[in-house]
Amino acid sequence: MRLFIALTPPPELRERLGELADVAHARCGGRRMPEESLHLTLAFLGNVEEVRAAELAAWVQDLVVTPGEWQMQRWGSFQRPGIVWIGGRGRDPALERLQGRLWSALEPCGLGTRPARFIPHVTLLRRAVTLDLEGLPSIDLAWSYNQLELIESIIDERGARYRTLAVSQG
Repeated sequence: MRLFIALTPPPELRERLGELADVAHARCGGRRMPEESLHLTLAFLGNVEEVRAAELAAWVQDLVVTPGEWQMQRWGSFQRPGIVWIGGRGRDPALERLQGRLWSALEPCGLGTRPARFIPHVTLLRRAVTLDLEGLPSIDLAWSYNQLELIESIIDERGARYRTLAVSQG
């Protein structure tokens, strides 16, 4: 099972992010992420055996997440593989603590590897034709969060789709 731990936006924010994805898609082309797939990845775990995934789900359900708010104020891109995203203007200490707390528990168990750097973002497009973000509207969105999810990424002929396996306490 291919797993990751993420924050998922509430419905009204997910809808607004979908609108921004439409705007970005019109400008940059590529593959627009479906609204139901929009998230902020905190820990990508890769392939995990089912028994381990069940243990991980129980662990996630017992987690208590300190409520926080993330400010999304800029467009960004990753050259490879043509990702267009939105995120914050700078570091977010609360998200960094949450991500660090997760990795401090996951790494000793052999579940994935902490990335060298953490850039909180929501991917809106993949395989964009252009990464020229000039002319895209300014962004000022607040995302209040108090729980995270363990999500399975299922890849088939239709592409990737996500299934929530566990939700932390909120």
